[in-house]
Amino acid sequence: MNRRALLTALAAAPLGLGTASEAESSGRYEPLTLASGWLGSRRSASDLRGRVVLLDIFTFECINCVRVTPNLKRLYRRYARTDLEIVAVHTPEVPSYQSKIGYLARQARAADLPWPIAIDNDARIWNAYGVTAWPTQLIFDRSGRLRNTFVGDSQDGAVAAAVRAIV
Repeated sequence: MNRRALLTALAAAPLGLGTASEAESSGRYEPLTLASGWLGSRRSASDLRGRVVLLDIFTFECINCVRVTPNLKRLYRRYARTDLEIVAVHTPEVPSYQSKIGYLARQARAADLPWPIAIDNDARIWNAYGVTAWPTQLIFDRSGRLRNTFVGDSQDGAVAAAVRAIV
């Protein structure tokens, strides 16, 4: 399935809480189960249910990824307690060293990221969401519908507005 078809399907499918619809709802976040590990607390579909979710697909040494981090931290400080869940997905550009847990832990400490990081060393999450570039932010509403996709940096205002519009 190409990226456009996947994103359209994610945006269009209904999300229910409980019974048969629960399987559909957890499908939005099912790719997170493909993580090869986690830094911070692992997030499941049930952890994310009922919250606005921003998935930040990034790699630590990408300058464009570094540029979006201050905006994400502002959004997290403002909305995380009640409304917003940010989950980072680290997909390495250079797997030889960017996939090592020690490297990732050092980088996460240095960046002072307060949200959990799914480790996507084999790009399974990246591929499941049809991502094509770093950074990519996917914003899901409380019902689990994909509402916005932002690719690249220099979109802080649009990302913040998209989050504000649905929290």
